[in-house]
Amino acid sequence: MARILVIDDSPTDLHAIRSILEGEGHQLIEAGDGEQGLEQARSAHPDLILMDIVMPGMNGFQATRRLNRDAETASIPVIMVSSKDQATDRIWAQRQGAVDYIAKPVERDELLQKVRAVLGG
Repeated sequence: MARILVIDDSPTDLHAIRSILEGEGHQLIEAGDGEQGLEQARSAHPDLILMDIVMPGMNGFQATRRLNRDAETASIPVIMVSSKDQATDRIWAQRQGAVDYIAKPVERDELLQKVRAVLGG
């Protein structure tokens, strides 16, 4: 299964995502903010990143843009996972390099379907 980096400052959301993905056999790496997420992406080279938008310090848009501009992490797909669910947020996420977008609260079937689509399974 895949190694997935989840970058989110909410313990509740981390727990929900962890429960779903570990139940499917995926290995999770967790980061609580954008800076820590960038470090984890560079050191762990995950297969996929699930990125929150609203976080202290560097937000998810900024972190995604930095990941996509870094040759070491540019090939790692990013799915934004956020309570922000306006069309403008989705468009802006895509412009920063995100490959997909999931609105919170995360629904199990939607999360698994989008993860499979990105990972090619």
